[in-house]
Amino acid sequence: MSGLRYVYAVCRPFDAALQSQLTGVAGDPPRTLRHHGLVAVVSHVPEADFTEESLKAHLEDLDWLAATARAHQQVIDALTVVTTPLPLRLATVFRDDSGVRVMMEERERDFLRTLERLNGRVEWGVKVYVEGGGGQSEDREPPGKPASGRDYLIRRRMRTRASEDLWQRAEEFAGRLHETLSARADDTRLHAPQNPQLSGAAGRNVLNAAYLVRRDLSEEFVELVDRTKDDAPGIRVELTGPWAAYSFAGENAGEGS
Repeated sequence: MSGLRYVYAVCRPFDAALQSQLTGVAGDPPRTLRHHGLVAVVSHVPEADFTEESLKAHLEDLDWLAATARAHQQVIDALTVVTTPLPLRLATVFRDDSGVRVMMEERERDFLRTLERLNGRVEWGVKVYVEGGGGQSEDREPPGKPASGRDYLIRRRMRTRASEDLWQRAEEFAGRLHETLSARADDTRLHAPQNPQLSGAAGRNVLNAAYLVRRDLSEEFVELVDRTKDDAPGIRVELTGPWAAYSFAGENAGEGS
């Protein structure tokens, strides 16, 4: 099949077979391309969709981006079951197999070092949200009308104070949780809080963290998070994973050409 080579990830060689029905971007099944002590997981994609000019146009097409991201993640998830992948950025493409091998040759030392650090580990995401407070509900009136303007101001100050207290408790809770989870992880990343208007998640995001955890300790890590979920009324804890270690793969893991 002709076309460009789309690269999902770089791994150490592995023996396990990927799912027989697995398809990648543009519907092409992924395959492995070996070079020295590394394996690139690649598939063919049509050149018409992945030239620099075409990609710029596709960035405006949210449906195309979403479908491509889902197919990319599907392959990464399948790899995470059988090995430790080093995920490359979405839409990393090369002209042919030779271009992929040149990339692996040039980055071989970095790739091997990173794969050694990530070997046998997965990423878990933990988010903490303030629910029904933290500055979002100050304008909601309690039942019953205030008897006077003074009564109204007193009620408003009480709501503001309660909201500030909840926000402070959430920040303190998130700090303690992060410290506890960091002690069980090999590495951590603190990401910027999510914008609720963009994420669609209810509440305000106080903690948005990623943890690099040994696969054999993951069950213990999950149980630790689960035990904290009822510790703080008005505060919600969300756990996601296990994922390939995107947050710990390093910047510019691969460059297309």
